[in-house]
Amino acid sequence: MNLNKNIINNGLLFAFTMWLCSRIVVIITMLLIAPLFPVPSDASAVTVSWDVFSAWDSEWYRKIVTYGYEYINDGKQHSIAFFPLFPLLIRAIMSFGLSFEVAGTLLNNLSFLAALIVLYFWVEERNGKNSARWTTAVLAWCPYSIYGTVIYTEGLFLLCSTAALRAFDKQQYTWVAFWGALSTATRSPGMALIPAFLFASWKQRRGVKAYIASLAVGLGVFLYSLYCQIQFGDALAFVHVQKGWRTSAGFAWQGWLMMLREITLGNAYWQFTGIQDLWHPLLFIMIIVTGFLLWHFRQRLGYTNVRYGFYLLWLLIWFLAEYELVKFVLIFGGLLLLWFSRAKIPLTAVVYGFFSYALILNTGLTASVERYAYGIVSLSFAFGLLLARYPRWGYAVMIFFAILLANLSVQFSQKQWIA
Repeated sequence: MNLNKNIINNGLLFAFTMWLCSRIVVIITMLLIAPLFPVPSDASAVTVSWDVFSAWDSEWYRKIVTYGYEYINDGKQHSIAFFPLFPLLIRAIMSFGLSFEVAGTLLNNLSFLAALIVLYFWVEERNGKNSARWTTAVLAWCPYSIYGTVIYTEGLFLLCSTAALRAFDKQQYTWVAFWGALSTATRSPGMALIPAFLFASWKQRRGVKAYIASLAVGLGVFLYSLYCQIQFGDALAFVHVQKGWRTSAGFAWQGWLMMLREITLGNAYWQFTGIQDLWHPLLFIMIIVTGFLLWHFRQRLGYTNVRYGFYLLWLLIWFLAEYELVKFVLIFGGLLLLWFSRAKIPLTAVVYGFFSYALILNTGLTASVERYAYGIVSLSFAFGLLLARYPRWGYAVMIFFAILLANLSVQFSQKQWIA
């Protein structure tokens, strides 16, 4: 009992416990449980080794660490698209004799732990211990936190961006410039910090130091651009190479519309053949109508019955639409949550969240948007505050998150594309 109280009351210990427990779920699932599952035809057999943490973008970072950057403006995919801080740090860790897999996994996991700690103390300073605990739990247990374990940049980016936002909130402008520059050297979405800080500086009437620090955040991407100019004669090579992944930019309304059709009507090529499975839309309508009736008669049914009813309905609609539903809710539900939470979380976090969404929704793609949204720490902040107000809903959300986290861990270990 005393140990539980110490974990709850000690912020550092709580953040570490959330990190450790969630990472244990990921690692045990990937190394011990995933090999027991049958391998789909489009997947790979699970190897019980450090290789299990390396797939997809990880291989690009392996190429950068091993051979350096390469780029030709031929409309194809090249490693210059991936920003330099993550592979540079991996290379530094490898100098101690560790392999790429070990170095990359350690870097991302330790960075993710540090991000949870920074987030906890930031939220505690603003909203108290209870909100800090829920916010940390959200970031640690969100299904896409698997990218805080495998060889991806999520852990490092969350650390740098969260530290920069907290520093700005505390008017520590040297640290704003430092962590912000590291953010823009890690991933392109880090550039959303610049307009967020400039807007907050103007809105809150901060001094010249705030504006200088806001602009200094761009130092990371500026140095990378300078490297591209010197090495390849193209200062915007990391922008031009995006043609290898997408043919156009802007809001991918056709992709989102197709996703909405799949959620409501199922995988039906109804442009030519009509709806192939009538049960899918009928079940979807029944779930929506039942949810409306539960809400309408909530006073007669009682809070507990209504809550368990919504638990069941969410599971049913999840089984019906699966990760397409999660993606849709995370993107558009996250936008709404950010808007309604704008008075409860720091201004910089709100503005940073909206600028980040603007970048995500104008890539011309719907692929990977859920992973990019997970990297917006403002969403975890807002969702944590919401669950702190409704903890019984929060416990159910955490259980659901843990199940999805294990499920995505199995898929990633089989080299399946998940986000």
